[in-house]
Amino acid sequence: MRRRHLRGVMAIERQVYPRPWSPNLFLSEMGESRNRCYLVGRMDREVVGYGGVICYGEEAHVTNLAVDPMHHRHGIASRLLHDLIGNAVEMGADAVSLEVRVTNWGAQRLYGRFGFRPVGVRKNYYQEINEDALIMWLDGIRTPEFRRRLGELMAQIPDGIRP
Repeated sequence: MRRRHLRGVMAIERQVYPRPWSPNLFLSEMGESRNRCYLVGRMDREVVGYGGVICYGEEAHVTNLAVDPMHHRHGIASRLLHDLIGNAVEMGADAVSLEVRVTNWGAQRLYGRFGFRPVGVRKNYYQEINEDALIMWLDGIRTPEFRRRLGELMAQIPDGIRP
């Protein structure tokens, strides 16, 4: 993600989140490249998705993952999550966590395909919509078994989206 991508990122952010991050927050996060990674997914020159991960030693946390609703179900989130996990490995992580709305079953299914499992609930985490968050966790991202799983997942998505 670069500054030039922020207009597209913010357009998606405003569509999918009731309380979107500010451009300044994205800029601040992008400036911390030692332990953070922010990526965009593009079709032609248009930003159609984005995601971020932060790494603290052996643990990483997906800060956000969003796709323009007009481009859902095309493998964009899968590709972004694949690359975010790869970057987490490069930064030294062995496990990844994230939060997802308890009613966002599509996202939960996506995360489940990658091996994330529910480990708890954060009550009223999304205060602006009065909704709980499901905490999901993924261990062993450095193992050969997980690398095989990633390869199998990537083989299922369209060619233009694959690494």
